Amino acid sequence: MFVDQVKVDVKAGNGGNGMVAFRREKFVPNGGPAGGDGGRGGSIVLKADEGLRTLMDFRYTRKFKAESGGNGMIKQMTGRSAKDRIIDVPLGTVVTDLETGKLIGDITEKNQKLVIAKGGRGGRGNIHFASPKNPAPEIAENGEPGDELSIRLELKVLADVGLVGFPSVGKSTLLSVVTSAKPKIAAYHFTTLVPNLGMVRLDDGRDFVMADLPGLIEGAANGVGLGIQFLRHIERTRVILHLIDMSGVEENDPFEDYLKINHELTSYDPDLLKRPQIVVATKMDMPDSADNLAKFEAKLKTDQTLAETPKIYPISSITQQGIKALLAQTADLLDTTPQFPIKGVDDVEHRDYTTATNPDFTVDNPEPGLFVLSGEKLERLFKMTNLDHEESIMRFARQIRGMGVDDALRAEGAKNDDTIQILDYSFQFMD
Repeated sequence: MFVDQVKVDVKAGNGGNGMVAFRREKFVPNGGPAGGDGGRGGSIVLKADEGLRTLMDFRYTRKFKAESGGNGMIKQMTGRSAKDRIIDVPLGTVVTDLETGKLIGDITEKNQKLVIAKGGRGGRGNIHFASPKNPAPEIAENGEPGDELSIRLELKVLADVGLVGFPSVGKSTLLSVVTSAKPKIAAYHFTTLVPNLGMVRLDDGRDFVMADLPGLIEGAANGVGLGIQFLRHIERTRVILHLIDMSGVEENDPFEDYLKINHELTSYDPDLLKRPQIVVATKMDMPDSADNLAKFEAKLKTDQTLAETPKIYPISSITQQGIKALLAQTADLLDTTPQFPIKGVDDVEHRDYTTATNPDFTVDNPEPGLFVLSGEKLERLFKMTNLDHEESIMRFARQIRGMGVDDALRAEGAKNDDTIQILDYSFQFMD
């Protein structure tokens, strides 16, 4: 089964908790703090695998979780850091954050790795909080929570040349003749249900990847037939071969077919028509093909909507007529045509997952006497606070006061003994 789009939930590992501990050795009185730091949590990493062709494996596994780091220990020993969770994906995978809709990355190179969820850092032990005023602190941090998000993986095959056209115009036949691919070929529409790839090698040593895309029909942009679900795979192609049946067997007007397919391409992405397109007249071994081709060329020359008249290459995949000339022209175009980037992928490798775009905190007053605090930064600080030690709780109180939480609560009308809630924890407001 060909799977080219899936939704996946990922959770990086939390950092290990720091420890509150003291040196307790026979001949070392007042040894001081000796609590170690927690280990780093594992990250979720996508890795390109050339052996994969679809996202089929994600059909059965939709949730991925990395291990958390080990807790700090006595004698200043740091907890074990967790290993990263490596997930193999095929080349051409585009990763999008489902919540924000932003592109996280584009995996196009062999063995490329992309961190999509960073593991949390380990919490600090009490050795970091010693000071002249407090030489024996009972303060330690819990580990930082790992990133958690839902993503969409979308496969856009890495092909240099894309074959487009109505069903049964000869796309699969051409691919089977010029490459070693073995696509299904039959005398009925929509024989091809998934994209097929093949490698074309020319006598002069040049080569390129060709993709046969499932047939488009009029109205595909609105979901007719197979719709445009496979047109995402043409976004990476640098040259488009537009195949048109000249045999007249289907009793269609080749010129109308040409305009209809271009209309569907424009409906999907107007930029698709900006890349080089070669018109390929197929099935020229049929009796009426030459006459139909002459009529088609005449209509192209008189059409005022075209910026320039495209060059036409008549071929017959059965007799191999015109195949070498077509492949040579295609290779020449590829030599002068740069890569077309996927929209929105620029600079995504530099995305900073630790930078919060939302406010540090928000105050909600759902009912009299109850105030709910929320916000990414505030909740992260709370989760990293060790509630088993009073000094850690007092440190958290100082932190949120410095963030302006106390002033915000007063502005919302909080009074003494009102209930303040953060996640599942509640405490009383004291002014």
